[in-house]
Amino acid sequence: MKKYCFALDLVDDPKLIEEYKAYHESIWPEITKSIIDSGIENLEIYCIGNRLFMIMEVNSEFSFEKKNTMDENNPKVQEWETLMWNYQQALPMAKKGEKWLLMDKIYQLES
Repeated sequence: MKKYCFALDLVDDPKLIEEYKAYHESIWPEITKSIIDSGIENLEIYCIGNRLFMIMEVNSEFSFEKKNTMDENNPKVQEWETLMWNYQQALPMAKKGEKWLLMDKIYQLES
């Protein structure tokens, strides 16, 4: 299984951050289904302050191209993404239109 890690910021407003967290306590079922159907086996999001960190573990069926195409053709995913963008803000190094940025692994413990 392959693992990807991403970062994104939230708008630095405590009220908005709490609302964002509340949405993630009850993810819409269509969003969960779209995640699973794309080949994502596990997905975790962590938050500190207004910084988000996402870990995504995928199976051999997953590709970013497939996921993007599925998302573009799913009105409920588009609705969710539009809603979430009210709480999210791009990282300073993001290009126009980029949200979650893929992080580079720089260390792994070998035991």
